[in-house]
Amino acid sequence: MHKALLDEMFNRLPEGAVTVKYWDGTDKQYGKGNSLFTIHLMRPLTGLNAAKDPLLELGEAYMDGTIEVDGDLTEVLRWAFANQHMLLASPSGKLARQLLAKINKSTSLTQQKKDVQFHYDLGNDFYALWLDDTMSYSCAYFHSPEDNLTQAQLQKIDHILKKLQLKPGQTLLDIGSGWGWLIIRAAQQYQVKALGITLSREQYQKTKERIGETGLEHLVDVELLDYRQLANSGRIFDKITSVGMLEHVGKANLGRFMAAVDSLLQPGGLALVHSITKMTEGPVNSWIIKHIFPGGYIPSLRELVWLLPEYDFHLLDIESLRMHYAMTLDRWAENFERHIDQVRRQRGERFVRMWRLYLRSCAESFRSTGLDVHQILFSKGLNNNLFLTREHIYQ
Repeated sequence: MHKALLDEMFNRLPEGAVTVKYWDGTDKQYGKGNSLFTIHLMRPLTGLNAAKDPLLELGEAYMDGTIEVDGDLTEVLRWAFANQHMLLASPSGKLARQLLAKINKSTSLTQQKKDVQFHYDLGNDFYALWLDDTMSYSCAYFHSPEDNLTQAQLQKIDHILKKLQLKPGQTLLDIGSGWGWLIIRAAQQYQVKALGITLSREQYQKTKERIGETGLEHLVDVELLDYRQLANSGRIFDKITSVGMLEHVGKANLGRFMAAVDSLLQPGGLALVHSITKMTEGPVNSWIIKHIFPGGYIPSLRELVWLLPEYDFHLLDIESLRMHYAMTLDRWAENFERHIDQVRRQRGERFVRMWRLYLRSCAESFRSTGLDVHQILFSKGLNNNLFLTREHIYQ
């Protein structure tokens, strides 16, 4: 993107003042007041995606070192989100139709496995650097801003298990079980028989190792399996949970996921789906899709609620954890920066910048946009034997 186009773009931005230093040695302040920060453009942007897909163009420019920042990256992202209707303009009509057509296509079992492994099989050692001791890779639950990350993740797991109203001897399925701490804690706390399924070999191997270390082989198991395969097995569970997995199934498979839950859950059983949500339906950030979560789709809350009656699922509770996820991502970003030299040695500067942008931008998205995360609790058919209030969750 040449200088005249960049100058035109920055001139349109209504929120906040910023200084831009160009590759030719010139600089210019845009907006009124004192500059919040300075953006250095080390060389012209490629321009290949600038007009039709500025999100991808700007994200890759930061990864490649074409864009440098004097100031707090979080402040830059906050400014960008405030100006997103201009700076991060919607894709052209043609591109929007292409993106919508793509997300409306069903994801095959083979492709789903590739997409999951692209992100989650970067190595257990990498994730262990910046996740908590439980290696929970989803929104934590903070009783106080002073809670440490491990404490908050255990509180999230306990919060979910209490909502499911588990009883000894019941069976629990966790779809997308990550590194396994939810199913392990369910067995420890409630003496249930718990099964986790994942498509990540790294997560599967680590979960198997953890089950063995805790001596819970008689109660807990994990399988390298897709939810659609399990749905055809004839197995039935008393309770089902899925935490941070629904975002990976794709828009076209949302109904298939709910149909799988229907086939796996016994009548009267409870299910809890914990998912990132958006206000409205639409394409996913193209930079995220290419570099972080291929095949991902963030559903709107109304999409998910709309699906429930199709399977005789009765809504019991919805809880927003939006600020909890912003705080979780803050902790992850801080941990990541503490190990930045090790990550840089192992994976290079471009990877470091990519993951820094991912973690920081996601944290700011939860604070500044309609991005949210909801826990949705429902029963299969009517269940008249549940607690009458939420007191059991907070005891």
